[in-house]
Amino acid sequence: MRVSSLTISAFALTALIAFPFASASAHPHVWVTVKETVLYKDGAITGLRQSWTFDEYYTEMAIEGLDKNGDGKYDREELQELAQVNVDGLKEFDYFTYAKAGDKDVKFKPPVDYWLEYKDKILTLHMTSPLQEPVRADDKGFKFSIFDSSYFIAFDLEKEHPVALGEGAPAGCKAVVHLPSEDDDTQALNQAFSSVMGSGGTIDLGSSQNISVECPKS
Repeated sequence: MRVSSLTISAFALTALIAFPFASASAHPHVWVTVKETVLYKDGAITGLRQSWTFDEYYTEMAIEGLDKNGDGKYDREELQELAQVNVDGLKEFDYFTYAKAGDKDVKFKPPVDYWLEYKDKILTLHMTSPLQEPVRADDKGFKFSIFDSSYFIAFDLEKEHPVALGEGAPAGCKAVVHLPSEDDDTQALNQAFSSVMGSGGTIDLGSSQNISVECPKS
């Protein structure tokens, strides 16, 4: 049976994620640059609009064989099946998207409005991640992070303007980026061969880059 390039590339990222412990040491094999927008409705946080930009090596592997019309370009339609399969495969890992309101874990629904963009020889996955229940950031506090606790995938926030508050954010609220300390980095590496965070128990955002939404006290 002939295996298509689409099948190989569509499962490339999820296959890497599924077998992180094949490596003898904990170091990333895929690099993703993240940009986030916090979404609002009626003064409450309803979800995140995410953009994940993959490294050039993963991009080169993923797009192989997907230029169906042979024009040297990869349009949204040609990449849609790859986007679908990757989003489906990431479900097992909670889409590497974790959040808390105060001390309470916040859950997400499956992503919607997802699509892949190919620009300047780089793939970017765009998707919207709705919360299961809206969160009022001004009275509970809200923080979130995109990370892989196995350290197989390195998620880094975009250097300039990595996070924005969407239309409808309460006046005076702002997004604050918190970087992990060196002690947190060491702890993350030591836990690289443990089970994936979020699979059970309380989510710990301390050893990852995370964003908090901070609002003035009323």
